[in-house]
Amino acid sequence: MSQLLLRRLLLIVPGVLGITALTFFLIRLAPGDPILLLAGERGVSAERYAELQHQFGFDQPLFIQFTDYLWQVLNGDLGTSVVTQTPVLEEFGKLFPATLELAVIAMIIATLIAIPAGVLAAVKRNTLIDHCVTAISLVGYSMPIFWWALLLILLFSVNLGWMPVAGRLNFIYDIQSVTGFMLIDTLLAGDQDAFLDALHHLVLPAIVLATIPLAVITRMTRSSMLEVLKQDYIRTARAKGLSEYSVIFKHALRNALIPVITVIGLQISILMTGAILTETIFSWPGIGKWILEAVYRRDYPVVQGGVLLMAGLVILVNTTVDLLYVVINPALRKQK
Repeated sequence: MSQLLLRRLLLIVPGVLGITALTFFLIRLAPGDPILLLAGERGVSAERYAELQHQFGFDQPLFIQFTDYLWQVLNGDLGTSVVTQTPVLEEFGKLFPATLELAVIAMIIATLIAIPAGVLAAVKRNTLIDHCVTAISLVGYSMPIFWWALLLILLFSVNLGWMPVAGRLNFIYDIQSVTGFMLIDTLLAGDQDAFLDALHHLVLPAIVLATIPLAVITRMTRSSMLEVLKQDYIRTARAKGLSEYSVIFKHALRNALIPVITVIGLQISILMTGAILTETIFSWPGIGKWILEAVYRRDYPVVQGGVLLMAGLVILVNTTVDLLYVVINPALRKQK
């Protein structure tokens, strides 16, 4: 266990360095000058332009800028936004709870539906139920997120008027931000109506964000269960007279969950880093929307810091998933 953890930690360093370098140089390949974009139509004098170039360090050679940035990162400083003049870490801390809340709710929806659906499809293999589950998961995986989101908005928000179109909470509620998680903050404020409204705002974006993970987890659960159900110990369990429920959920599912947990871990990473479209369409004030707006404005420190922080979270989740293997299946400890 400790050796596995040490190996994973050693792999993190080159991964983080690679992501930092890639983000740093790629954003600078994009056309557009952040200072000119910041000035807008007003423009900026040559003297003021040179002053701002020096202030943000853009007048230095790229290699010097990169080494300076690495030194700042090693000292825990991810820079300051060119546009808002706010530290990147501070902005990230304010916006990340919104993304995490949306991702957690989406993953809960996906997992609670996908695992039972996958198990049912495997148990009822080659039946109408199996074909329906497989077809629905294929459609869910293939459907463009932006198109699916717009369809749900048109149906439930525009035509039926059941769901809000955007935001996290109706403007009529004044809830003090304590944790940054709207569901928790409304409960702490003791406002039940505000809590229900926050939950109401979460429904559509969470469903949209959960669609692809739901399809992927369903297909993986079905495939893994089919493989486990062929094993000799399953036939032995049935021969002993154990109930079908015990065979499926106490023997087969536990072993089938090992690859499924891998997929869930990867999907959590994708949800947290790939919510850009969902957050943009629903005007959800999270990290995805923040980074996208920073790309448009060529706000280098925000793009670099935001991507680096999200990449760190992805690495953390993947490492946790690898370690979780050992907890679920102790036989793997001898192989690590």
